[in-house]
Amino acid sequence: MAMGRGRALRQYGRGAAAVGAAAASPGAAIVGLPGPFTPTAVASGPRLGRAAGLRNRSRSFAARSGECSETVNAAIESLHLTPSIKPKPNLCIESMPSEMLMKIFSYLDAVSLLSVGCVNKRFYHLANDNGIWLKIYSSCFQPKRTMWKMESDQTETVSLGCIPLCDRKPGYWKKEYILKQIAAVKTRVMRLVKPVDPYTGLPCKNKEAMKALGLSWIIVLKDKNGKEHVMEKANLSFKDTSVNILWYSTNWPCLDILSTLKLFGVTPLLPDQSRAPSKNGPRQCSLIAEYHLANLSESGVAIGADKLVQLFSLNPELLIGLWKEKNEIAFVMASLHYHQLLERSTLGSATVQYAFPPNKPVLDDIDPEYGLHDYSLHLDMHGRSCTYLCGTFRSLFCRKGDIANGYLRLPVVTLKDNTKHVPLTGTLGLTWETDALKGNVKDCYVMDFTLLDETGKPFWCFSAPVYMELSSKASSLYDYMGHIYTTNYADSEGKVCVEFIWLEETKEYFIVNLVLYISTKKVNNWYGTNY
Repeated sequence: MAMGRGRALRQYGRGAAAVGAAAASPGAAIVGLPGPFTPTAVASGPRLGRAAGLRNRSRSFAARSGECSETVNAAIESLHLTPSIKPKPNLCIESMPSEMLMKIFSYLDAVSLLSVGCVNKRFYHLANDNGIWLKIYSSCFQPKRTMWKMESDQTETVSLGCIPLCDRKPGYWKKEYILKQIAAVKTRVMRLVKPVDPYTGLPCKNKEAMKALGLSWIIVLKDKNGKEHVMEKANLSFKDTSVNILWYSTNWPCLDILSTLKLFGVTPLLPDQSRAPSKNGPRQCSLIAEYHLANLSESGVAIGADKLVQLFSLNPELLIGLWKEKNEIAFVMASLHYHQLLERSTLGSATVQYAFPPNKPVLDDIDPEYGLHDYSLHLDMHGRSCTYLCGTFRSLFCRKGDIANGYLRLPVVTLKDNTKHVPLTGTLGLTWETDALKGNVKDCYVMDFTLLDETGKPFWCFSAPVYMELSSKASSLYDYMGHIYTTNYADSEGKVCVEFIWLEETKEYFIVNLVLYISTKKVNNWYGTNY
């Protein structure tokens, strides 16, 4: 036991001596000990007994506990709390190797791959890879290629998956896929629009054809500084011969700074029947019409108002509702007739409207009144949410003596023939809505007008918001005693005049007079005549 105790004391003495030497310098600290020891405490270590040495050490620790804690904290901070900072790698998809990006792109569908190709030049070249597009092409069309043997008339069918990709330029299969998709959609649409309604002379399945194309409509408002505001959120209402589109929002730009409004038809480059068209995917825009919004109260025609909004019509086909209190836009409405709507919405460009080919007249030297008879009229009157009239009038004609002032007069409904007087369903009014409010403007409605020639082809068509106003003349009919209202519409091809009588007893309107005035210039260009 003595030997063990002496050995421990000698080791302790050597350690204390080393500590004393280090502590001789001011502010020295020994790592692993609570704090610096005084020379006196250290020197007494080897000569005192174990108990005395321990007592001196405890006094030294107690006397300088504050210094010990500060020194230890400083040492820990310097050694452990300030590690060397290494720069983090800059993680970005553009910095990835091309092989890794190609692997990622191989999992994308065609629309996403086209969108990725618009990011930058590198992505465009990678997204044109023939291997990726051949895989998409094969999964969609299951292509086959026929190889002819020179020594015989036999043929051999080989899958396109076996074709060396180096045989084609980059982007070849991308182009082939897009062209094949467009051709397939065109074939499907042509099949849908082939059946024609005998009453309207228009395709029976216009709505289905528009859905197959993924067709939608947007408006672009341009302010005086050149900034464009795109409005895409719209409610669609399909009728027999037209589609009604209503845009509303809480973020309309200020009317005072707006200069123009453009109406576009928008179709996705690759329509997908299984899902709605993506707003971020590749799309084609076709300009339908452009309107000037400066001095709207002067350029537009005020057609009606209710307690909240006032309606202005911009010919053709557009209606703008303004808040009465703020004189700002509440909603925009467009009524588009089905006649040539698909061509107008898809075949134009973003800056130029589609130009229709000129009509080639079919001459007739036998009929002396060629172009004056056998017209048919299909007339719709609606207020978006409800239909007031849907009727067809046949065997309309004009005598040569009724041609005057550059117009052919075609009577449809006359005052004297009460058997042709037509009642309307309900009270005329045009419904509107926004995010928070709804309303109905009385005495306003949308007129869908379709006039067919003697062969049943559309001759004059329009869809326009109109209004009726109280006439000053009194009714001269014994069968109808009530107020007379009139509606008048005019454009470059002709005029339409309608007279209504309101029957208070039955609370309904009757059309008692309807006359069409067709421009002789329009008739001569269509039939090749000289009236």
